[in-house]
Amino acid sequence: MESEIVPHHSFTARCLHQLRLFFVALQFFTRIPVPRWVGFDAQWLQHASRYFPAVGIVVALATIIVYIIASLLWTQSIAVLLSTIAGIYLTGAFHEDGFADTCDGLGGGSTAERALEIMKDSRIGAYGAIGIGLMLALKWMALSSLPSPAVVSALLIAHPLSRLAAISLVWRMEYAKANGKAKPIAQQMSNKEFGIAAGTTFLPIALLCLTGLLPVSGVACGIFFAALAAFWLARMFQRRIAGYTGDTLGAVQQVAEVAFYLGVLTVISH
Repeated sequence: MESEIVPHHSFTARCLHQLRLFFVALQFFTRIPVPRWVGFDAQWLQHASRYFPAVGIVVALATIIVYIIASLLWTQSIAVLLSTIAGIYLTGAFHEDGFADTCDGLGGGSTAERALEIMKDSRIGAYGAIGIGLMLALKWMALSSLPSPAVVSALLIAHPLSRLAAISLVWRMEYAKANGKAKPIAQQMSNKEFGIAAGTTFLPIALLCLTGLLPVSGVACGIFFAALAAFWLARMFQRRIAGYTGDTLGAVQQVAEVAFYLGVLTVISH
C-alpha cells in the first residue's frame, strides 16, 4: 500500500488531515453533507476506511434518536422499524444493496466470473430480493425482542462493530476484480489503520460495559456471533470469488450487525 501523504507535518495539520479523512468516509458511506473545505483527493479515500466504524457511530446515533422519539409515541416494534428505515435512508441503502447483490451473485453464479458479473448488474434478482427481505425481517424481530435500553446499547455497538468486520476483509484479503464501487478503498490496510478502526469500535463497547447498560456476557456473545459470521463469509468469498468486492463488504456489514443482535438476545432471553 502506498504511504499516506500529509501535506504538512505540524501537529495541527496532521489533526486536520485526520478530520478530513473522517469527513471523506462520511461522505462516501452516507448521505450526510460535509463542509466544502474538506475537498477531495483519491489518495484520501484510500485511507479513509480507517474511519468506517466512526461513520457507524454517527449512523447509530441517528437511528437511536429516531428510536427513542418513536418509542415515546408508538410501540416497540414500530420504533425499531422506523429506526431501521432511518438508518437505510441515511446510508442510501449502500450496505443493503451490497448484501442483495452478493446473494444474487453467489446464488446464481456457478463460477467466479459469472458471480462477479451478476453482482455488477444493477437489477435485483430472486436471491437478492428474498435475502434482503429475510435479513431485514430478522433484524427487526431481533431488536424488537430486546428491552428498550438494550436496543439503544445494541445499536451503538453493532453499527461500528459490523463496519469493523467489513473492513477486516480489506485488511486481510485481496480485491476480487479490477473495477468496482469499492476499488477506491480497496488498497490493503496497514496494521496501524486497522488499529485506529478497532480503537474507534471498542470505545462505545467499553463505555456501555462500564455503565452496565448491557451485560458484559451479552456484549461478548454478540461480538463472538459477529466475528464468526464475518469469518464464515470471508472464507466463502475467498473460495467462491478469490477475494472481496464492495458488495461483499456490504454483505458482511449487514450479516455481522444482525449476528450481534442475535448474540445479545441469546444472553438476555436466557
